[in-house]
Amino acid sequence: MKRLGKFTFADALDSKFKSRGIRLMAAISTLIVSMFYLIPQMVGAGSLVTPLLGLPHWAGVLMVGTIVIIIVATAGMASTTYVQFLKGALLVIFTLIMVIAIMSRGFSTSPDQGGKTPYPDFKVIEATVSEAGQVEPADSSYTVTGQWGTGDLRFVKLSNESTGIDTVWKYDDEKKVLEETLFVTQTGSGQTLYNGGTIDEERFYQVGHMSEIDGNTNTETGPVGIFSFFSTIKNSTVILWDKQVVSDGDDTITIYYQNPTPGSEVLSPGLVFKVDSDKGATATDKADFISLMLALFFGTAALPHILIRYYTVPTPACARKSTIVAIAVIGFFYVLTLFIGLGAMTGGVVDITNNNMSAPLLAKSFGIALFAIISAIAFATVLGTVSGLIVASSGAVAHDLMDKFLKIRMTDKGKVFAGKITAIVVGCISMVLGILFKGMNVSYLVGWAFAIAASANLPAIIMILFWKKTTAKGVVSSILIGLISSVSLILLSQKTFNEVYHLSHIHAPIQLNNPAIISVPLSFLTLVIVSLITRKASARDEDRGSIPLEGAEETAD
Repeated sequence: MKRLGKFTFADALDSKFKSRGIRLMAAISTLIVSMFYLIPQMVGAGSLVTPLLGLPHWAGVLMVGTIVIIIVATAGMASTTYVQFLKGALLVIFTLIMVIAIMSRGFSTSPDQGGKTPYPDFKVIEATVSEAGQVEPADSSYTVTGQWGTGDLRFVKLSNESTGIDTVWKYDDEKKVLEETLFVTQTGSGQTLYNGGTIDEERFYQVGHMSEIDGNTNTETGPVGIFSFFSTIKNSTVILWDKQVVSDGDDTITIYYQNPTPGSEVLSPGLVFKVDSDKGATATDKADFISLMLALFFGTAALPHILIRYYTVPTPACARKSTIVAIAVIGFFYVLTLFIGLGAMTGGVVDITNNNMSAPLLAKSFGIALFAIISAIAFATVLGTVSGLIVASSGAVAHDLMDKFLKIRMTDKGKVFAGKITAIVVGCISMVLGILFKGMNVSYLVGWAFAIAASANLPAIIMILFWKKTTAKGVVSSILIGLISSVSLILLSQKTFNEVYHLSHIHAPIQLNNPAIISVPLSFLTLVIVSLITRKASARDEDRGSIPLEGAEETAD
């Protein structure tokens, strides 16, 4: 990197124009994207450490943050690169081993995690509805203590007279029965109860199974092959879990209830992201899905901690080779995750209160050794990614802002020291955010960072490479508009109102949950328009043998 004279994303972006404006905006973009991407990493770290070491979420976040700060402050980019290489290789190898284990075990309507944990038997009791509209269980040992909902979605709280334990049931109007659910109660005093008891009472279960396999309700398949793995799921009924939040006096109850779903629908697009109009998908749903895909595809190519790694290889040929190998390995890994997800969904290992832990819990069902290895690799993955992000942030502050933009005179040792201080500050901020965003879905949080990177960084990269009329002011405007539009749309989206602000999504002014479909084209358009407007001025400067005003101070330096 030092031999090339380029250390950061801003260096690469500014190599043509020598513009202080580009350097400032690129540095700000690097900081914002890195900070948004650090949030899901820290949330994932807390989720991982809790079941592994029995520590609370905040302790896991602090542990990872402290380790990463020490790594970056003492070893820098070299250690980060080695960690990424080693954990990537181990991740693919042991994920493949886990996929082989999944297919060797096969499927069962009562998955018992290899005979170690009996699958919970969810009870069903007959019930009737009175003329007053109240659900009444046929079993006289139960007393109704609460009811919520109407129509097809109705829940009943029952108290068992012999045990004194309260349970929540979903009423099936078609079958005239009550089906047992799982529920989490947040009491008015701040206590959290799982199925009416504390977490130590172990009343809450891991779930995920098929109610029917090829029409049979009590069966198992034995080992399956690659193709029979999918055909078995397609011809079965998979039990998914939906949730409903209700109020019970001062208490808030989150009810998780079974939703039998044909396997063919599980394997078809639209189960999570609605894309089929016949299944109720609206134009907004479809736009949201397209927006997420744009963010994931384009954002990957514009993440600053990935871009700076191209300067760690000696030649362009090595960079191209690294890219091809990385694409092949990543593509293979993504195929493996399909088996992991479906295996967890049907293997009785899902913790429905924490959807970030499915893979480690699936590994645990095959033995504590595999669980420890997968957890260690996941831990190393978080360390590697967080390290890269903090390195990118440190370079943006010490090199781009302090040295190049603010013209603060520093020796090489001074720059390194400034980078280390930045690493500590960024690491501490990320730890605070990781604690504040506890419980949010990691994949959703990742979408934020990818959308911002795709909006702010990608248009500038693409247009500098392939459009000769690009100007410095066009690049600056593009990054600025990309940042403002993407961050604003995220903060005003329905998902953010619901998950972050804890407000009803109906109050959100923006219907989309991912901004890329708006912010990416807007950033491209801004660059084109501003470049065309400022092109003549730039050409006059070139004819006079000078450079744009933005770069004057740097050239004089």
